Amino acid sequence: MTATLYRLAAFTRDPRGGNPAGVWLGDTLPDAAAMQRIAAEVGYSETAFIAPLQGTRRTVRYYSPQAEVSFCGHATVAAGVVLGRLNGAGTYELETAVGRVPVTVSQVEGEWRASLVSVAPEHRAAAPALVEETLAILGWQAAELDPGLPPARAYAGAWHLVLAAVSQDRLDRLDYDFERLEALMQREDLTTLQLVWRESATVFHARDPFPVGGVVEDPATGAAAAALGGYLRDAGLLEAPARLIIRQGEAMGRPSRLEVDIPATGGIVVTGTAVEL
Repeated sequence: MTATLYRLAAFTRDPRGGNPAGVWLGDTLPDAAAMQRIAAEVGYSETAFIAPLQGTRRTVRYYSPQAEVSFCGHATVAAGVVLGRLNGAGTYELETAVGRVPVTVSQVEGEWRASLVSVAPEHRAAAPALVEETLAILGWQAAELDPGLPPARAYAGAWHLVLAAVSQDRLDRLDYDFERLEALMQREDLTTLQLVWRESATVFHARDPFPVGGVVEDPATGAAAAALGGYLRDAGLLEAPARLIIRQGEAMGRPSRLEVDIPATGGIVVTGTAVEL
């Protein structure tokens, strides 16, 4: 089997920032056990496995160190940058476990950028019992939630629980019981918590606990960014088309910048850069 493993940090121009991802390119995908083993050895929150080596249409699967994940945004952006460097600018059609995700790659002033278009987003109001249990694990109070952004389950390839803090101070103080939150998220089929604070109409700060992947916190979460964009649009919480900037990873010392374009209908566009590690 011909294969190469790349290591990049996504949603940053500085290898000290962003979210590290593995990008495995081969002529055919390994079996599930091999992909899980490789992802665990890489140790990043996600590794994307992509085959075949040539062509604009390819199959991709995503693995955390602990389990397969249905969709991962930051590894997709990292993969797009790798594909652009190797094969040139253009649109690559990635066949994920949840559907086709186009990734358009371009080079601007020598910098590679990748824009993914998510599958159709969905959202639903979060059950009060789920919110209460999650807040207890986080050590948050109901009064610390932003009433303008009600708790919701949001999807754009993977499910996330969106909780909006009323202040940056509340978001900055993140401390939770890892095993309790992991058990809750496994039970509820959640990939991350999308904890946000709305600085302005177009700028959000985010923190994403990811215990189901064996990670305390994700420094940049493209799938959750897409899910948030879909939720805000479809719940009537912003007027589309719109562009958001999500700042994530700053409290971890790995600052990340995610650009989220929200069209009037259809999938959500998430754009970022990536640099080699």
